[in-house]
Amino acid sequence: MDDFFDVFAAHAHRNGLEQAVLKFQTRFDVAEIEGFVQEFQRRAESVRVGYPPKILAAPGMKPWYPGPLENDPYWAPFEEFLERDGWPSGRRKTLDEASSKVIAYTNDPSEATFLTKGLVVGHVQSGKTTNYTAVIAKAADVGYRLIIVLSGIHNGLRRQTQERLDRQLLARKDDGWFPLTSADSDFEEQSSKAAAYLHQRGTGVTLCVLKKNHKRLQKLIDWLRPAVKSGSFADLPVLIVDDEADQASVDTPRINPQIRQLIDLFDKCTYLGYTATPFANVLIDPSAGDLYPETFILSLPQPEGYFGAEKIFGREAVEGEASGSDLDGHDMVRIVPNDTVDHLRPRGRADSHGFTPLITDELTAAVRYFWLATAARRCRGDNDHSTMLIHPSMQTAVHEAYRGPLERMRATVLDALNAQDPGILVELRQQWEDETRRVSAARFGNRFVPFDDLLDHLPGIVEKTRVVLDNYRSRDRLDYSGDEPVVAIAVGGNTLSRGLTLEGLVVSFFIRSARTYDTLLQMGRWFGFRQGYEDLPRIWMTQQLKEHFRHLATVEHEIRLDISRYEEQDISPSEVGVRIRTHPVLNVTAKMGRVRTAYASYGGRRVQTRYFRENDPSWLEQNLLAARALIGDALRNGAALHDHGNGEVLLRDVDVCHVLKFLRDYQMHEDSPDLEPRLISNYIEKENRRSPQSLLSWNIAVMGGPAQDPQHVVEFDAKVHVGTISRSKLNDSGGEKADIKTLMSKEHRVIDMDVPPAEARRKSEEGLVALRNDHLDFCDRGLLLIYPIAKDSPPDAANEQTRRQLEAAEHVIAAAFVFPGNSKDKVANRYVQVDISNEAIDPAEYADEASALDDDETDTV
Repeated sequence: MDDFFDVFAAHAHRNGLEQAVLKFQTRFDVAEIEGFVQEFQRRAESVRVGYPPKILAAPGMKPWYPGPLENDPYWAPFEEFLERDGWPSGRRKTLDEASSKVIAYTNDPSEATFLTKGLVVGHVQSGKTTNYTAVIAKAADVGYRLIIVLSGIHNGLRRQTQERLDRQLLARKDDGWFPLTSADSDFEEQSSKAAAYLHQRGTGVTLCVLKKNHKRLQKLIDWLRPAVKSGSFADLPVLIVDDEADQASVDTPRINPQIRQLIDLFDKCTYLGYTATPFANVLIDPSAGDLYPETFILSLPQPEGYFGAEKIFGREAVEGEASGSDLDGHDMVRIVPNDTVDHLRPRGRADSHGFTPLITDELTAAVRYFWLATAARRCRGDNDHSTMLIHPSMQTAVHEAYRGPLERMRATVLDALNAQDPGILVELRQQWEDETRRVSAARFGNRFVPFDDLLDHLPGIVEKTRVVLDNYRSRDRLDYSGDEPVVAIAVGGNTLSRGLTLEGLVVSFFIRSARTYDTLLQMGRWFGFRQGYEDLPRIWMTQQLKEHFRHLATVEHEIRLDISRYEEQDISPSEVGVRIRTHPVLNVTAKMGRVRTAYASYGGRRVQTRYFRENDPSWLEQNLLAARALIGDALRNGAALHDHGNGEVLLRDVDVCHVLKFLRDYQMHEDSPDLEPRLISNYIEKENRRSPQSLLSWNIAVMGGPAQDPQHVVEFDAKVHVGTISRSKLNDSGGEKADIKTLMSKEHRVIDMDVPPAEARRKSEEGLVALRNDHLDFCDRGLLLIYPIAKDSPPDAANEQTRRQLEAAEHVIAAAFVFPGNSKDKVANRYVQVDISNEAIDPAEYADEASALDDDETDTV
């Protein structure tokens, strides 16, 4: 019966369950048919509890696809390709389950009419293309006959995508695939009409891979429209895969309407957006009839062995999570000082003509390290492609200016190596030994390579290195299709920062400015898989960019936590409000900032200052005055004073007006988005107005130490003077932005409650939130904590490697807020509105993209 079930399931795959029952009821009795149906449904239901654990799906969406059959004509050859390509069985199984999950939550193609709109959220350079290739193969198996892939806005990505699909799906000419495009040719006008073309292909599958360019899209729409008018597509299931779905597809005057026109041509259509940066996609108005993923949102977990923003830059601890060294990231980032940036890129577009970059010490170090790391890979037996990325600007004239200086540097180094020049050998040895000490090969299970071992490889690698300029105007593109491994220094802009895979990327020199989350993350071509050389990648960038990427790693983590939370709560995609943490400089996305808002909740949260202007005495003095005014006003207006005798002083029953005045007077560092005084004040005032009223009364805790050394005593009032506490700063901070990372301990959440410190430390963050919320005297009361930090705080012995002494001009007054409530509460008045203004966007930042959307590139062979 198993063989008969396979035939039944295959028919159900292609024609729907109802048609399979009708076909088989003439040969099998009712009980046997019922057994087939139950087994088919059981396997389909298993997708629900398979991989990933949950999916954000629209009400009524039930998984209908039970997974591929052993001899499926399209999936089976693809899986065989992966096996030949060296994919281990576990990784193939994960891909199989993930792609089955996507198919299972589209509409069954046997339905009379349907429109599926789904979004698959991956990670930058994490294998999204392989996932949608698997989905395409399975879609072909279940009856989709026209598959359209919208592949970015540049020829490089479109060509790379076409080549991958050709190699992985279309390699065998008898597979039933009929490509409308090739690696060398985007979609062109066809000699035959669409209806006749598709009719002649019978049960075969037509595949089209085109750029999101309005001329190409219009040609495709014009070719298909007559067939639609004739009714030829009435029963044709169509799959549209939108790669980089946040780019061009959302809120653009030409491309967005054209994609919607394309979708509207078909009675049976599935639209799947794929992106690693879903900021624009989740901010589309769900009720606007646009491309919002109303059917499902699926967040793919980070694959094993993947190097993402968090591993490189670290991230902040999120609510309920302890901070620690495991969140700091690897020591792979090298800083380009701000005072050298003007030598590496022009200040503006007007200055780009005639600009000549200097080969600064940092750029010299980056290029030399690229050669050293490539040589180390060769010593390990790794002879694959090796690439360095230089991303100074989006302006093509700047890219061209780099060619001459880099070529001259290459020639100089090659001559010195061939001559065995002792000066350069000493410098290279020192650099290699310094870098291998900072990131250990053994940490990743890799073999340490001594300098003397890699020296033999260096001259050949330097000689073989090509300087490649890759931008949307250039014909000198990266090409990894040859038989020999490529060693290249690629200089480019947007064409190197969207979807395109840089094979064997080892070093990135990245000083391009950007103002939005999605633009920055997509520029991270260094994310991905580095098997066998996980210890070798390095990135040169400014301190500000490093901090931006760390912030983005936190944003990414929080978005996925939000999606996961909605999955657990079985919330419909149309009801999702994914919260996106804002930044004082960066915009969330250029595409939606003008028309949408995001929300941040303070309910149940604790927020704390961590950055200080340690060299600004007036800034520090102002904050001390604000704290003194707060304590003095509270005591003069009847606050109850409790001195614990150890430097901790508690003031109870403080009116909210004093807290709001403190927020007006106290100066937060501009890089503290969670502590923006306007947002906190708006939240408090909104809570004051709601019923029942909240946050009208506050407790204030002064968290000092014993008042022993007169030089380390801070007087807030005649009744309140305490000793300072110690908080050292991180090694790479100081001056305008001294970073102490963590101010308060979690047990300070309940410092104003009758909870012994030892008991508080044993409780989880959620447990401490519950303690406050479950107590009638504290469930609507806020807590403001004031910390006097010694201006010369030394590091502890345990963290001397990562921290150094604070060197502030005056003692530092830090502050933290603890709010009652639930950070996961969806009630509207639990949120404050964050204005995501588009005013800060530099229009020039998107000039390259806009040009690509309007000006069709010519494919190059």
